[in-house]
This record gives sequence, C-alpha cells and structure tokens, in this order.
Amino acid sequence: MILYRPVGLKELELIAEADFKAFPPRLPEQPIFYPVLNFEYAEQIARDWNTKSNSFAGFVTKFEVEDDYVKKFHVRVVGSRIHQELWVPAEELAEFNRHISGKITIEAAYYGENFKGELDPETNMPKTI
Repeated sequence: MILYRPVGLKELELIAEADFKAFPPRLPEQPIFYPVLNFEYAEQIARDWNTKSNSFAGFVTKFEVEDDYVKKFHVRVVGSRIHQELWVPAEELAEFNRHISGKITIEAAYYGENFKGELDPETNMPKTI
C-alpha cells in the first residue's frame, strides 16, 4: 500500500538520519502515528498547517508498506472523504517501519513566510537534509 506522511523539518531531518528507511519514534504525547492515504490530504496538512508553526516548513513524504501487514490497521476518516488516515499505535511504529518497502521519498516541500533557513537552489530542500 502506498501511503503519505506530512512532516515538519525536524521529523524530516530524523527520517534523513535513518537513511530514509524509517520514521522516528513518537513523542510521549503522540500515541498514534498516522500516515494518510492520499497525496491531497498530506499536501493540505504540510502546506496549510506545518508552514504556520515550528520550523514553518512542511513536506509530503511517500512510502510503501507491505499490503499483508498494513491490513491490520484501521482506516479512519477524520473529515471529508479525502481525509483518510491509517492509525498505527505508537508502540507498533518500530515494527511498522520494518515493513516499509524501499525508501521514504519527498514528494513536495512548502515554506511559510516565517521560514528561516537556507535552501539548496537545485532541490528546493533545506541544506540540512
């Protein structure tokens, strides 16, 4: 199954440290890891929410998880029909990461007006990635 995950700059840096093969553990106040089922929803979060807080940057990542494994998680609709999330309990994220096929890719990048950082002119990505 192809999934998407909207992330901020710090989470993207942690994904890069894992050679784009795993998502970082959740923080104690984050009991659910929620990748989304379509690019449009991930883009909405990255562009409209992530660019307005913390690092003022949002990214859409794309990755594939083994179909047989991913079937065990429930899809939740949290708004309109495009707002579909896969809810993975935080304590299962390490196992979830082991079922990612290939690498996590960056599909889109968005920057808010308060973003402070240096971008690579060729990739439009922060130089820290």
